[in-house]
Amino acid sequence: MECENVTSLLKNFEIMGFQYPKDLTFLLLLFFFLMYLLSLSGNVPILLVVAQDPRLHKPMYWFLCHLSIMDIMVSSVVVPKLISWLVEGNGVISFAGCVSQLFFFHFLGCTECFLYTVMALDRFLAICKPLHYSTIMNHRVCFCLSVGTWFGGSLHGVIHTSLTFHLPFGRRNLVHHILCDIPPMLKLACADTSLNEMVTLVDIGLVALTCFFLILTSYVYIISAILRIPTAKGRRRAFSTCSAHITLVVVYYAPVVYNYVRPASQDSLDGMVAMFYAAMTPFLNPLIYTLRNKEMKNGLQKLCSRKPL
Repeated sequence: MECENVTSLLKNFEIMGFQYPKDLTFLLLLFFFLMYLLSLSGNVPILLVVAQDPRLHKPMYWFLCHLSIMDIMVSSVVVPKLISWLVEGNGVISFAGCVSQLFFFHFLGCTECFLYTVMALDRFLAICKPLHYSTIMNHRVCFCLSVGTWFGGSLHGVIHTSLTFHLPFGRRNLVHHILCDIPPMLKLACADTSLNEMVTLVDIGLVALTCFFLILTSYVYIISAILRIPTAKGRRRAFSTCSAHITLVVVYYAPVVYNYVRPASQDSLDGMVAMFYAAMTPFLNPLIYTLRNKEMKNGLQKLCSRKPL
């Protein structure tokens, strides 16, 4: 039987990717390679700039460094395998590799969700509680918040990876997606997956919506405080520190809600949305922050102008 439990015999899965005209293979390969290269070349300088510029040793840039690390990692989890699929014509991935890919994809995705919430809290304190900001958001608090986001994300990843691969799998090993994600893996299972689907919807939906509600609440207070600033220049300056974060939140939440919170699943569209999150978002995040942040632009200019020893 196709759905006879042969999990212990499964050595690999084959990721089917997405449909595309074969004459576009080179262009797609070039596109993903450039996206991956730009993701690295955009995020690594952020880490270098913040490390070498004492003026950027602030909570906002501490959290931005963590975001850059996450972007590098999430891009590395998906894009190299996607490039390999385009080059070799098949997306064979080992069973252990599939487990690792699903874990890291959800670990990093959840960690990023928590981090955006922490960044919103940081902006709330900076704008609404400026006199107490340095006391509240000290080095110890920043460290604890960042560790908490990574721990929470890893716990989320462990739970969903365990629940998914605890299911028995049959002889079908074709993953109709661009990576080993929860929805396509559940379709290959030889058991009732209703519990897994419910946990996925409730857990991911609850985490995403709770974080989004906290971010939204923070910005209600932030916007209210900005509108009370008497000068237009002061209002523009306060809003400029938040605009990049708002943009990143919108870019991040759109694919999450589409892929995991809606009831129905369409393999081709899910894959394209996941591809946007894994390939495009890590490239867009540093671009958004550096273009909208004067301190980051000055830091990059200073880094680029330094003469080699």
